[in-house]
Amino acid sequence: MEELRIQYVNLEHQGNHESHYTQGFSSTSLVVRRGAPFKITLLLKGRAFNPHSDTLMFRILLGGLYVEFPVTFSKQGSPSQWGAYFDPKGLNPNSPSLYISSPASSSIGRYSIQLHVLTQHDRQGYTVGDFVLLYNPWCHEDAVYIPFEDQREEYVSKDSGLLYMGTPKNLQSRPWSFDQYEPEILDICLKLLEVSPQHGRNWQKDYLGRADPVYLSRVVSAMINCEDDRGVLRGNWSADFKNGVPPSKWTGSAAIMRQWAKSKFSPVMYGQCWVFAAVMCTVMRALGIPSRVITNFNSAHDTDGNLVIEEFYSETGKKLSYSKDSIWNFHVWVECWMTRPDLGAQFDGWQVLDPTPQERSGGIFCCGPAPVKAIRDRRVDLVYDIPFVYAEVNAAVHTVIVKQGQVLSSSTDTERVGSLIVTKTIGSPRPQNITGNYKPTEGESNRSDFGRASRSTQGLSVSLSLLKVPVAGENVAFTVMVTNMDSIPKVLREHVNAQTKEYNRCPSDTFWEVHNVIRIAPHEAKAIHHLIDHAQYESLMGDDLVNLAVVIEDESTQERVLASEEFNITSPQLSIQIADEDSVMAHKEHTALIVFCNPFPVPVSGLLTVTGSGLIEGEMIELFKPGGTMERSFSFIPRMVGKKMLQATLVLKNNSAKIIGYRMISVKSA
Repeated sequence: MEELRIQYVNLEHQGNHESHYTQGFSSTSLVVRRGAPFKITLLLKGRAFNPHSDTLMFRILLGGLYVEFPVTFSKQGSPSQWGAYFDPKGLNPNSPSLYISSPASSSIGRYSIQLHVLTQHDRQGYTVGDFVLLYNPWCHEDAVYIPFEDQREEYVSKDSGLLYMGTPKNLQSRPWSFDQYEPEILDICLKLLEVSPQHGRNWQKDYLGRADPVYLSRVVSAMINCEDDRGVLRGNWSADFKNGVPPSKWTGSAAIMRQWAKSKFSPVMYGQCWVFAAVMCTVMRALGIPSRVITNFNSAHDTDGNLVIEEFYSETGKKLSYSKDSIWNFHVWVECWMTRPDLGAQFDGWQVLDPTPQERSGGIFCCGPAPVKAIRDRRVDLVYDIPFVYAEVNAAVHTVIVKQGQVLSSSTDTERVGSLIVTKTIGSPRPQNITGNYKPTEGESNRSDFGRASRSTQGLSVSLSLLKVPVAGENVAFTVMVTNMDSIPKVLREHVNAQTKEYNRCPSDTFWEVHNVIRIAPHEAKAIHHLIDHAQYESLMGDDLVNLAVVIEDESTQERVLASEEFNITSPQLSIQIADEDSVMAHKEHTALIVFCNPFPVPVSGLLTVTGSGLIEGEMIELFKPGGTMERSFSFIPRMVGKKMLQATLVLKNNSAKIIGYRMISVKSA
C-alpha cells in the first residue's frame, strides 16, 4: 500500500491577505494577523488522507522558539493557544484544507511552518514555508484593537498622510508617504527588530516580549534614532548637511529605510523630528499598531525639570541665547493605540512615543509609551517619560529683558507652550485639534486670531499684529499698537527687531530693525505701521521662521514692555491635475500635469521630483527652466488599488523657498 505523501502546500496568499487586511504588503512571505485563523491547502500524492489512522502535526517556529499542535476536526480550541483544524465545510481526502489559528497575544515576527505526517507505519516531515504575523487591530482580544473601521483605515492601512509644521497661526502641511506597502519595507521593519540591542542581548526574551506592544514600541522608538544602537536615522540640527540629505528633502519613508538596510544598518543622514516621527509611524503601521503623527506647537524642552522656560531679550528686542531651555516652534512625535495592563484600563488608548533623541529613558534615547490620559491628569508618577512630555505641553514661559547683565523687566506666559496640538483628521487633509486630549484648555477662540501678541504693565499696553499671513514674494506688513493707560502724556522709544530662526533653535543675527521716538497723549492708543521688504528676508528663509519683537520704553520711568511674535512664510504650491481623475484604474497608464506659477519678481529655475507610493516606481526627476508659469506632464501606471498620494517637490536654484504639491488619487480595480 502506498504511503501518504505531500506533493504541494498552497498557502492561499490572496484569500488570506484579503481576510487579514494585508493586501498590498510586498513581502517574501504570507502576511497574516494574530488572533485570526488563516487557511492552507495540501495536495497529497500516494494515497488519500484517512482521518481514522493519519495525523497531521504542525510545528510553528519563531527563531529558536517553537510550539507543536495537531490538526483537529473542531475549531473550538483554546483562544490562548496555537491550534489547527480541518475546513469545517468538509474534508477532501486528496486535497484537505485546514486553518491555523494563533492567539491574539502571540509574538509578532517571521515564523516558519513545519508539518509532520504521522501514519500507522511512517512519519514524514515537511518544511511548508514562512509567514509574517502582525498585530491585529481588527481583533477584539488584541491589545491594539481599535473599534471603528475608519480609524483602522486611517491609522493602520493608509500609506500616506500629512505632517503639520510652521506656527500655530499659520500651519503648513507637508505630505509624507509612509510606504509600508512598498517592496522590501515590511521585511526591513522586521529586520529592525532583529538588529536591536534587546534582540542581541537575549533573543529569547526579545521574541517573547514582542507579544506586548508596550515593549515593542520602546524597542522601535530607540531604533529609529542611532544614538545607542544601529538605528535608522542620525539627527542633525546644524546648517551643515554635507555627506547626507537635508531633512527637508525627504518625502517618504521607503528611501530612508532602503538606504539603511542597503548600508548594512549604518544610520541614514539626516533626520529631524518630523522625519523621525514619520519613519516610526511607518514601522508601527507596518507591524499592525494603529499610529498617527502629532505636532505640538510651541513645544518646551525643559532641561532642568522646573516647568519654566526662560527667554532673554536685549533692551532693543533682540532675542538672546542665554538659556539651556528652549521652545521649539513645533515638535513632532507619534501616538500609538494600545491597552496598558501595566498601568490600568483607565490609561488605555493613545500613547505618546517620540523617537527624536532628546532625553534618555531607562538609559537609552527613546520616549514613551506615555498615556495621553496620564499626561492630561499630570500623573508624573507613572511610566514612561510622562514628566518630560508633560513639560513639553505645559511649561510656563518667563520672558526677561536684560542689559549688561541687569534685569530690566520680566513677564510670565502660561498659555504659549502647547498652545495647539494637532494631527491629520480621519479622511480629510484638515488638521484635527487634539489639544484638549493633553491639557484642559480655555479661551481657545482667542488663539485663532492671526498674528496678535500683546503685553501690558500698569502704564502701557503693547501689541504686535501681523496684518495677514506672510507669503513668499510679498512684503511682511505688521502693526505695533501702543496704548497709554495713564492720564499724563508720554515720550516712548520703539525698538523693533527681526531675526531668522530654525524651528528648534534660538534666532540668528538681526536682519531688520527700526528705532523710533513716539509721543503719545493720555489714554491714547496709537498704531505704528511697519513693512519688511521681501528682498530683505527671502535669501535667509528656507524652512526658517522669523522672530519679531518690539520693546516700548518709557523715557521718564524706564519702564519697558515687550511683545513678540514668531511667524513662518507661506511658500507657493505646485498644482497637480489628473486627466480623467474619476476613472484611474490599476495597471493602466494615466497622465498627470504639474503646474507652478512663479510669484517671485524674477525668473526661477529648479529641480522637480515626483513620487507616489503604489503609483510610480522610484521617482521622476525633471529640470524646470527659468520662466513664469511652468507645466510638466508625465505618465504613471498605478499598481495598487485604493487612495494613493502623488507628491511633487520643486527645489529652486538661487531661492530658498521649498515648493511642494500633492494630490490624493482614488485607484479603482481594472
